[in-house]
Amino acid sequence: MEYAKIENKDSYGLTWYEHAQPYLGSHRGMRFRIARDPMDDVSLKAEKDKGEANFVVIIWPEPYSFESTSDEEKETAEFPFTVEGKEAMIEWLNEQYVKQYDRWEAARAKH
Repeated sequence: MEYAKIENKDSYGLTWYEHAQPYLGSHRGMRFRIARDPMDDVSLKAEKDKGEANFVVIIWPEPYSFESTSDEEKETAEFPFTVEGKEAMIEWLNEQYVKQYDRWEAARAKH
């Protein structure tokens, strides 16, 4: 079966996350939140002063917001805060969509 994929261009570039802003998105029943950890505004700092960081991505089923969904419904993964880490994170999101397809479809069917 062919599935619609999340593309790397569907989420913002690294500089967005350096402003201490998460990205919230959804894909056919699967909601997700992407943020830089630590979520500090390092946008105006020199590269050498930004410190080590990771992407943290959290997925959960529709229809509720991140704050309104119980932690038991959420799954979390971390990736290096690099271009390659972002690509790996997008790949993970697509893998989770396929792996848990029935879960996302059930969430879509309810709402």
